[in-house]
Amino acid sequence: MTEVPEKPSLDGLEERMAARWEADGTYRFDRSKPRDEVYSIDTPPPTASGSLHVGHVFSYTHTDTIARYRRMRGQAVFYPIGWDDNGLPTERRVQNFYGVRCDPSIPYDDSFQPPSQPGKDQIPISRPNFVELCHLLTAEDERAFEHLFRYLGLSIDWGLQYVTIGERAQRVAQRAFLRNVARGEAYTSDAPTLWDVDFRTAVAQAELEDRELPGAYHRIAFGRSGSEPVYIETTRPELIPSCVALVAHPDDARYQPLFGSEVTTPLFGVPVPVLAHTLADPEKGSGIAMICTFGDTTDVTWWRELELPTRTVVQRDGRLQESRPDWISEGPWDELAGRTVKQAQRRIVELLTESGDLVGEPRPITHPVKFYERGDRPLEIVTSRQWYIRNGGRDASIRAALLERGRELRWHPDFMRHRFEHWVEGLNGDWLISRQRFFGVPIPIWYPVGADGEPDWQSPIVPDEATLPIDPSTDVPPGYDQDQRGKAGGFVADPDVMDTWATSSLTPQIATGWEDDPDLFARTFPMDLRPQGHDIIRTWLFSTVVRAHLEHGSVPWTDAALSGWILDPDRKKMSKSKGNVVTPLALLEEHGTDAVRYWAARGSPGTDTAFDTGQMKVGRRLAIKLLNASKFVLNLGTTGGAVTEPLDLAMLTQLAGVVGDATASFEGYDYTRALERTESFFWRFCDDYVELVKGRAYGDDAGAESARAALGLALSTLQRLFAPFLPFVTEEVWSWWQDGSVHRSSWPTADELTSVSGGAAEPAVLDIAAEVLGEIRKAKTGAKRSLRAEVTRAEVVDTPERLAALARAAADVREAGRVADLVLTDGPAFAVTVDLPPE
Repeated sequence: MTEVPEKPSLDGLEERMAARWEADGTYRFDRSKPRDEVYSIDTPPPTASGSLHVGHVFSYTHTDTIARYRRMRGQAVFYPIGWDDNGLPTERRVQNFYGVRCDPSIPYDDSFQPPSQPGKDQIPISRPNFVELCHLLTAEDERAFEHLFRYLGLSIDWGLQYVTIGERAQRVAQRAFLRNVARGEAYTSDAPTLWDVDFRTAVAQAELEDRELPGAYHRIAFGRSGSEPVYIETTRPELIPSCVALVAHPDDARYQPLFGSEVTTPLFGVPVPVLAHTLADPEKGSGIAMICTFGDTTDVTWWRELELPTRTVVQRDGRLQESRPDWISEGPWDELAGRTVKQAQRRIVELLTESGDLVGEPRPITHPVKFYERGDRPLEIVTSRQWYIRNGGRDASIRAALLERGRELRWHPDFMRHRFEHWVEGLNGDWLISRQRFFGVPIPIWYPVGADGEPDWQSPIVPDEATLPIDPSTDVPPGYDQDQRGKAGGFVADPDVMDTWATSSLTPQIATGWEDDPDLFARTFPMDLRPQGHDIIRTWLFSTVVRAHLEHGSVPWTDAALSGWILDPDRKKMSKSKGNVVTPLALLEEHGTDAVRYWAARGSPGTDTAFDTGQMKVGRRLAIKLLNASKFVLNLGTTGGAVTEPLDLAMLTQLAGVVGDATASFEGYDYTRALERTESFFWRFCDDYVELVKGRAYGDDAGAESARAALGLALSTLQRLFAPFLPFVTEEVWSWWQDGSVHRSSWPTADELTSVSGGAAEPAVLDIAAEVLGEIRKAKTGAKRSLRAEVTRAEVVDTPERLAALARAAADVREAGRVADLVLTDGPAFAVTVDLPPE
């Protein structure tokens, strides 16, 4: 406990309180508590690749208000923090920061030092050297993130940190994957795969986004022996060499005579069949389309269902293959070989024009094109061997089970459940989890190599779980020696790593110590809360539900709380990719953390919120008012005496209603409503109640004691109600008169306040008294008089019931308004007449 300062200030509270909380272990998790006394949070691990932005401040503040409320309700709050440091964002940052690129064929160099300044050309380095740089840079990012989160006042237990590329996380991810394999839930397959040609990796359905791009329809003639050509319209003429068929709707009378016949591709003269399929759209283009392997996902469907051959010409680097394909015996292949897709498209249009196979001019359009969400060029579809986990995309029974898991969860707000259901119902394939990258959790698999030197991809060799984590590129499978790697009769490692979501989907298991710490796991899993953004329901939330369902037969948590986006002044989402983000540390230093937290907490659950420094200024004024109001009340001297005056009892009864509303709001995860109710009452408390009782409180009789006791009860309650939102200023003012931390105190209850009245309070007393005082002030202001000016006479006209309530606080109104004669007159409508003496 400290003394009330002469000049209270918000300056320096963040550093001072953060140091105190760390020293006192204020937020340390008590793992002796049984599961029913624990509140367990699956905190989102931010991506450690650069800097945090104001959107993180927004959503992490929401979670922290819930954590602080639960702690004050007496629960042991398990509030860990992780850092999501593996994956493509980290690799790209390392490449750009150090000016290097990973080349797995290069041996490790233990003396390698990155250049002090990245050069024009990236330096190729070994995978181990590249991974070392990833660890080095993410460690720096994580220290900066921790500093920001501490400054933000997050009540995290900093002893509960993890990283998604750390040994513990790798062990969990590999263990879960191997069990998926053992149960047949994970499998490997050679199949058409969405591919990013810059990152050189496969991309999952959940990582796609459509972007509108300009394009053109090209009307192209396919030859028919002795008959008129068949005209198709396509936006991708460069894929003509990979055409395997033409397709039209079975009910399209224009093309029914052609079904079962053959046409030849322009320029190359390759015969292809004309087939029927219900996905063909008679209204699109000419009504007949070419099937290529592969232009889009519809091509994949046609290829699979019509059992067509594979004729792939686009390679994983986004260029057409150099060698002439086996199925092309004539035509200008050399004009296309080795070109990028765009270059090949321009050249083939020129060739089609020269041959007369292009009819008319290309017709410009704008159309949606699929991109990897972090990519710069449109995705291609290539055939590759990948690992998948069954997620209901190809199995109706799994889909139904996952939909039921979604219904088991409590969603905040509830309508977000529909986004989950729409995603699950729209899945068209299993979850692709392998990535052809370097900084990630290795797929813990080897494959035997036959006498012919070819790996047997269908006979994976798995490690013992006790040896995890392993890296198959350096570790050796049981029964083999290192010198057998890559040789006939030996083994090869799976070269891929897991998608970052394959690790992040296991954050509940990583944080709670699954298999590594059974005691902790039993006290914290299934967890209570998953807080996250609504935009990653389809990725993080869904994949976490999948993993818990498959491994534990349960949901991973009971509740999911969704935050909205932060919008810039143009109402656009703030994001790093759009370049419109605000770096938060300067914001926190300028306005004060409590002020920024106030703005964040005003953003309702699941609702997009505008970035608004005006709201932060309001929050700062609120924090300053709490300082000054606390100083005023405490300097009066709080007592444990009886609250007897009607006005005091009315105030406490109204405050009890606020406590009830705030508690119910927090229980429903509506932190915004809890703040609104508390703030609204606080300003009325300061502007009305304090002004009404100020004169009486300075006295030395029973009425004064009642005022001071009521003020003390109200101050204690308000400080605790504000604590989840304004942790720094509430800790400061609490320390002026209470021992311990406000954040370890008990959440207020309505009973604390109503018990002092014995049920005799009349809430209307405060309402009518405040209204009358407001009218008296208005009259003084209108007459340009001081608020301390004397009033000769004030007449209040109102209903008998309201006048009776006013009469119970008449002495306080006369004192506060400096009214010599207060007259109460029955009448149908409220009115106040104020007589001021002449100046």
